Amino acid sequence: MTKIKELLEKQTVQKLFLCFWMYAILGWCYEVFLEVVVYKWGFTNLGIMFGPYCPIYAVGALLFLLFFGRLMKKEGGRLLQITRPFIIFFGSMAVATAVELTGTYILEYFTGSWPWNTYADYDINFQARIALSPSLRFGMGGLLFLYFVQPFYDWLLAKPKRKTLNIITLAVLVIVVTDFILTLILRY
Repeated sequence: MTKIKELLEKQTVQKLFLCFWMYAILGWCYEVFLEVVVYKWGFTNLGIMFGPYCPIYAVGALLFLLFFGRLMKKEGGRLLQITRPFIIFFGSMAVATAVELTGTYILEYFTGSWPWNTYADYDINFQARIALSPSLRFGMGGLLFLYFVQPFYDWLLAKPKRKTLNIITLAVLVIVVTDFILTLILRY
């Protein structure tokens, strides 16, 4: 009970909630960048809801924190400094690929398909659900996320006062719940 009280006092729940949606928006931006700039396919909203977010990226990011957060904070000698990026790269590859594969099955069950079915065009893929090339990008993304993005988010979320953070959290919650309800009504 005291642990829960400590988490609430530090506003850890609010910060994780806000981080989740910031990761989801960043994932959506990454997908749009790939579609429009890299592949030149044109814009389509690959998110499963109307808003500019891909929650699967947020799930992956939270799992990166869960699996590798302590490793990032751990002080160590030269060996740890050398091996840490490799552990994070390959670990992020594995975690993100497992999330993506699981996500395809969940989305297929509930909606009949999944948004990233273009993996059939990749040479090395599994049922067009996952592919080696994106998995390698996820490994690199895990490194960028843990070394740069998360420290920036930690810095950013340390700025607002308690009341302001609560207001921001409530506003984001209202937006996301509204979007979710509208998505269920209008899309499915």
